[in-house]
Amino acid sequence: MSDNRIITRTALLLSLTLIFQSLRFFIPLPPFLSMFIIGSLVNASLLIAAQKAGLWPALIIAAIAPVVAYFQGQLPLPIFILPVALGNAAYILLFLAGRQLGRIPGIVLATLGKSGLLYGIFAWLLTFIAISPKVAAGIMLAMSWPQLVTGGVGGILAYWVAQRIK
Repeated sequence: MSDNRIITRTALLLSLTLIFQSLRFFIPLPPFLSMFIIGSLVNASLLIAAQKAGLWPALIIAAIAPVVAYFQGQLPLPIFILPVALGNAAYILLFLAGRQLGRIPGIVLATLGKSGLLYGIFAWLLTFIAISPKVAAGIMLAMSWPQLVTGGVGGILAYWVAQRIK
Protein backbone atom coordinates (compact mmCIF):
# COMPACT_ATOMS: atom_id res chain seq x y z
CA MET A 1 0.00 0.00 0.00
CA SER A 2 1.36 3.44 -0.89
CA ASP A 3 2.35 5.98 1.74
CA ASN A 4 -0.34 8.39 0.56
CA ARG A 5 -3.00 5.74 0.95
CA ILE A 6 -1.81 4.87 4.48
CA ILE A 7 -1.70 8.54 5.51
CA THR A 8 -5.17 9.13 4.08
CA ARG A 9 -6.65 6.09 5.82
CA THR A 10 -4.99 7.07 9.08
CA ALA A 11 -6.34 10.61 8.85
CA LEU A 12 -9.84 9.39 8.05
CA LEU A 13 -9.85 6.82 10.86
CA LEU A 14 -8.42 9.34 13.35
CA SER A 15 -11.13 11.82 12.34
CA LEU A 16 -13.80 9.17 12.70
CA THR A 17 -12.45 8.15 16.11
CA LEU A 18 -12.51 11.76 17.32
CA ILE A 19 -16.03 12.24 15.95
CA PHE A 20 -17.13 9.12 17.85
CA GLN A 21 -15.55 10.50 21.03
CA SER A 22 -17.45 13.75 20.52
CA LEU A 23 -20.87 12.12 20.13
CA ARG A 24 -21.56 12.68 23.84
CA PHE A 25 -21.72 16.42 23.11
CA PHE A 26 -24.31 16.01 20.34
CA ILE A 27 -26.44 13.09 21.47
CA PRO A 28 -27.86 13.43 24.97
CA LEU A 29 -27.31 10.00 26.48
CA PRO A 30 -26.80 9.03 30.09
CA PRO A 31 -23.03 8.83 30.79
CA PHE A 32 -23.14 5.09 31.50
CA LEU A 33 -24.86 4.31 28.18
CA SER A 34 -22.61 6.80 26.39
CA MET A 35 -19.56 4.91 27.67
CA PHE A 36 -20.75 1.68 26.03
CA ILE A 37 -21.63 3.25 22.68
CA ILE A 38 -18.60 5.51 22.36
CA GLY A 39 -16.17 2.94 23.78
CA SER A 40 -17.38 0.31 21.32
CA LEU A 41 -17.10 2.69 18.36
CA VAL A 42 -13.60 3.84 19.37
CA ASN A 43 -12.45 0.24 19.85
CA ALA A 44 -13.85 -0.64 16.43
CA SER A 45 -11.93 2.26 14.92
CA LEU A 46 -8.70 1.07 16.53
CA LEU A 47 -9.03 -2.43 15.09
CA ILE A 48 -10.10 -1.20 11.67
CA ALA A 49 -7.05 1.08 11.66
CA ALA A 50 -4.82 -1.86 12.56
CA GLN A 51 -6.27 -3.95 9.74
CA LYS A 52 -6.60 -1.34 7.03
CA ALA A 53 -3.80 1.16 7.74
CA GLY A 54 -1.28 -0.88 9.72
CA LEU A 55 0.21 -1.14 13.19
CA TRP A 56 1.89 2.25 13.49
CA PRO A 57 -1.06 4.30 12.23
CA ALA A 58 -3.34 2.41 14.63
CA LEU A 59 -0.94 3.10 17.52
CA ILE A 60 -0.93 6.80 16.65
CA ILE A 61 -4.73 6.84 16.87
CA ALA A 62 -4.51 4.84 20.12
CA ALA A 63 -2.27 7.54 21.61
CA ILE A 64 -4.22 10.57 20.38
CA ALA A 65 -7.67 9.34 21.48
CA PRO A 66 -7.02 9.55 25.27
CA VAL A 67 -5.42 13.00 24.90
CA VAL A 68 -8.63 14.22 23.29
CA ALA A 69 -10.69 12.37 25.92
CA TYR A 70 -8.79 14.27 28.63
CA PHE A 71 -9.47 17.63 26.97
CA GLN A 72 -13.13 16.65 26.62
CA GLY A 73 -13.25 16.06 30.38
CA GLN A 74 -13.61 12.28 30.17
CA LEU A 75 -10.36 11.63 32.02
CA PRO A 76 -10.19 13.60 35.27
CA LEU A 77 -6.37 13.83 35.44
CA PRO A 78 -3.72 14.05 32.72
CA ILE A 79 -1.80 11.17 34.32
CA PHE A 80 -4.62 8.89 33.15
CA ILE A 81 -3.80 9.54 29.46
CA LEU A 82 -0.83 7.16 29.42
CA PRO A 83 -2.62 4.12 30.92
CA VAL A 84 -5.52 4.51 28.49
CA ALA A 85 -3.10 4.86 25.57
CA LEU A 86 -1.31 1.71 26.77
CA GLY A 87 -4.64 -0.12 27.02
CA ASN A 88 -5.50 0.93 23.47
CA ALA A 89 -2.07 -0.16 22.23
CA ALA A 90 -2.44 -3.52 23.99
CA TYR A 91 -5.86 -3.96 22.37
CA ILE A 92 -4.35 -3.44 18.92
CA LEU A 93 -1.24 -5.55 19.49
CA LEU A 94 -3.13 -8.44 21.07
CA PHE A 95 -5.70 -8.38 18.29
CA LEU A 96 -3.01 -8.54 15.62
CA ALA A 97 -1.20 -11.34 17.48
CA GLY A 98 -4.37 -13.31 18.19
CA ARG A 99 -5.67 -12.87 14.67
CA GLN A 100 -3.18 -15.53 13.60
CA LEU A 101 -5.63 -17.96 15.21
CA GLY A 102 -8.65 -16.25 13.61
CA ARG A 103 -10.50 -12.98 13.99
CA ILE A 104 -12.67 -14.10 16.90
CA PRO A 105 -9.73 -15.39 18.97
CA GLY A 106 -7.97 -12.11 18.18
CA ILE A 107 -10.94 -10.12 19.43
CA VAL A 108 -11.22 -12.23 22.59
CA LEU A 109 -7.50 -11.96 23.35
CA ALA A 110 -7.47 -8.22 22.71
CA THR A 111 -10.56 -7.62 24.86
CA LEU A 112 -9.31 -9.67 27.78
CA GLY A 113 -5.84 -8.15 27.59
CA LYS A 114 -7.00 -4.55 27.40
CA SER A 115 -9.54 -5.03 30.18
CA GLY A 116 -7.07 -6.71 32.51
CA LEU A 117 -4.34 -4.18 31.79
CA LEU A 118 -6.57 -1.16 32.37
CA TYR A 119 -8.03 -2.57 35.56
CA GLY A 120 -4.60 -3.47 36.92
CA ILE A 121 -2.92 -0.19 36.02
CA PHE A 122 -5.75 1.93 37.43
CA ALA A 123 -6.00 -0.14 40.62
CA TRP A 124 -2.26 0.39 41.13
CA LEU A 125 -2.28 4.05 40.06
CA LEU A 126 -5.16 5.00 42.32
CA THR A 127 -3.16 3.87 45.38
CA PHE A 128 -0.83 6.84 44.74
CA ILE A 129 -3.35 9.52 43.76
CA ALA A 130 -5.46 11.39 46.27
CA ILE A 131 -8.91 11.67 44.72
CA SER A 132 -12.30 11.30 46.28
CA PRO A 133 -13.47 7.74 46.92
CA LYS A 134 -16.53 8.39 44.76
CA VAL A 135 -14.43 9.45 41.75
CA ALA A 136 -12.04 6.52 42.31
CA ALA A 137 -14.96 4.08 42.44
CA GLY A 138 -16.34 5.52 39.19
CA ILE A 139 -12.97 5.18 37.48
CA MET A 140 -12.56 1.59 38.67
CA LEU A 141 -16.06 0.74 37.48
CA ALA A 142 -15.31 2.22 34.04
CA MET A 143 -12.06 0.24 33.87
CA SER A 144 -13.66 -3.08 34.83
CA TRP A 145 -16.40 -5.13 33.15
CA PRO A 146 -17.54 -2.33 30.77
CA GLN A 147 -14.15 -2.72 29.06
CA LEU A 148 -15.06 -6.32 28.29
CA VAL A 149 -18.31 -5.19 26.71
CA THR A 150 -16.85 -2.31 24.67
CA GLY A 151 -13.87 -4.40 23.59
CA GLY A 152 -16.04 -7.28 22.43
CA VAL A 153 -18.65 -5.14 20.71
CA GLY A 154 -15.94 -2.98 19.14
CA GLY A 155 -14.20 -6.08 17.86
CA ILE A 156 -17.39 -7.45 16.33
CA LEU A 157 -18.16 -4.08 14.70
CA ALA A 158 -14.61 -3.93 13.32
CA TYR A 159 -14.93 -7.45 11.95
CA TRP A 160 -18.19 -6.57 10.22
CA VAL A 161 -16.97 -3.22 8.82
CA ALA A 162 -13.52 -4.47 7.77
CA GLN A 163 -15.13 -7.12 5.57
CA ARG A 164 -16.85 -4.36 3.65
CA ILE A 165 -13.79 -2.13 3.13
CA LYS A 166 -11.48 -2.80 0.20
